[in-house]
Amino acid sequence: MEKIWVYKDLPEEEKIKELLPLVGENKIVATLLLQRLYDTDEKVRDFLSPCIENLHDPFLMKDMYKAVCRVERAILHEENILIYGDYDVDGTTAVFLVYKFLHSYHKKLFFLHSQ
Repeated sequence: MEKIWVYKDLPEEEKIKELLPLVGENKIVATLLLQRLYDTDEKVRDFLSPCIENLHDPFLMKDMYKAVCRVERAILHEENILIYGDYDVDGTTAVFLVYKFLHSYHKKLFFLHSQ
């Protein structure tokens, strides 16, 4: 599968300068935030200092309720739980976080990474 890189235009220099105080005077960070449409003080602050109230409701994801019920049942009946993820940065981080959380409730955990 061929990957296609999509390059975003550089933001206006004035916009970059406006964000510099919020990002420790780091021009690269300010540029990346603007390219990803974090273009106001409020949006930048919310991104850099997230709070639980600003997170999306995970139960909006399809079948999340079923998944939670299944994990609860596995814990209740002391069944094995397999945590599956891939080897990229967010995949390994996600597997570790899920493992660390579930391990506090349940000891029969295994994990597998895809290639």
